[in-house]
Amino acid sequence: MLNRRHFLAQGAGAAIATAAAFPNPVQAASPPSTPGDIALVREIISTLHPGLYRYNSPKAIEQALNNLEKIWSDLPDLSSRYLNLSRFLAMIKCGHSYANFFNQTKQVKADLFDRRTRLPFAFRWIGNQMVVTEDQSGTNSLPRGTVVKEVNGIDSKAMLARLLPYVRADGNNDAKRRALLSMTGSDELETFDIFHGLIFGAPGSSKGEPKEGSHRLRMRLPGSTSDVWVDLPALTLSERQAYYKAPNYRGDTPVWEWTMRPDGIAVLKMDGWALYNSTWKWEAWLNDRLDSLSGAKGLIVDIRENEGGLDCGDILLSRLAGKDIIRPRADRLVRYQKTPEHLNRYLDTWDDSFRNWGDQIEPFNDRFYKLKRWEDDGILPARSPRVTTPMAVLTSAQNSSATFQFASLTKQLGLGTLVGEATGGNQRGINGGAFFFARLPETGIEFDVPLIGYFPQAPMPDAGISPDIGVPLTAKAFAEGVDNQFNAAVHHLLRRA
Repeated sequence: MLNRRHFLAQGAGAAIATAAAFPNPVQAASPPSTPGDIALVREIISTLHPGLYRYNSPKAIEQALNNLEKIWSDLPDLSSRYLNLSRFLAMIKCGHSYANFFNQTKQVKADLFDRRTRLPFAFRWIGNQMVVTEDQSGTNSLPRGTVVKEVNGIDSKAMLARLLPYVRADGNNDAKRRALLSMTGSDELETFDIFHGLIFGAPGSSKGEPKEGSHRLRMRLPGSTSDVWVDLPALTLSERQAYYKAPNYRGDTPVWEWTMRPDGIAVLKMDGWALYNSTWKWEAWLNDRLDSLSGAKGLIVDIRENEGGLDCGDILLSRLAGKDIIRPRADRLVRYQKTPEHLNRYLDTWDDSFRNWGDQIEPFNDRFYKLKRWEDDGILPARSPRVTTPMAVLTSAQNSSATFQFASLTKQLGLGTLVGEATGGNQRGINGGAFFFARLPETGIEFDVPLIGYFPQAPMPDAGISPDIGVPLTAKAFAEGVDNQFNAAVHHLLRRA
């Protein structure tokens, strides 16, 4: 099933590596009557993917494809093929290019993801530390703030290092990869669970089942100066999903939280903007609450758990600005005019017009076409009445795509103060906006192919957006139940008032 929760780049025209023409790109082979999986991967990405050479040379991509082709033949089991395709796609360093967990067939999901290998706790990576945020073992052995140092004899730092090359993110923003590898309960299928289960599983079984059904952990409890060992039961997929916390983004009820504190600080918690199929009138809801800010001392917008979705933050910016906002310009580039007919049977999408851009493109250079479709003047009109309440935005590495754009504009225009940690995403631009979902005929594995590349018109750093007030997470704060980032935002706003 096509899962639009991950169509996060719609409207990403404000993305800010310059689009260069590359000599000797990967050459798509002449199509056989029934192409093998890797021949198909090679042709699809070389023909359609706009960001293929944003961070890699043609030589590096060609070598990686040749290696993938050899491994595909040497290790023909489905798990190995899924892992090696994932590692290749992650090498492109595009946050929207991956073998999407949610778009796999029921059979592939059952074979690869429904395994009793899951660790019995939720956690975050704080730097290289695996810090427990919730005990899911039913034993009360893992208080919040516990640092897990070893899993089944494998050092947690070494585990993280081995997992990172399989994870999608834009550019070299490893903070985003660590965020995706945190186990937060925000997705029905979690990145860490998938790759940890396939790569490490647990000792004792060729099927990846844990030995005697348990994981052996070495950990340090909060306030302790020594390590302890404990054996805890591994979880199944259904047991993990019992802890799934995300709201229903398809319904007609609010999915954000609004609180007015006694000290005059309003708090808007927005854990997701994936409201594509929602019938909730979120624009009216948000405007009503902004209208109520008269006399408030500050507004805290918490988007730390928000990867992106619709450009919901535009309402905030347009109400705060007092004048029209001119978005940073970026070149919107595509690789093709019309998809090769023989590829269409392997490419699914929600809009068949993506198969033929027609007169909506014009030549840009010897590698790209410039997309004219959806082109606007780049202006976000101001809205009334203007909100004059100071705003602080809590950010994290989870923020990419729409939330990255929101954080970037907020900082650039001085419409609020960013507090917390650097965002995900990348100032060199992203790929997205339109997608194909490629299905490989031999294995049935699906992978997402973004079709529009957003390239800044000047060189930009390979990084997310840094906060104005940096406040790192700590295991100690988790153990004590203290939100230092939120507290810093409150202090900043009250001091301004």
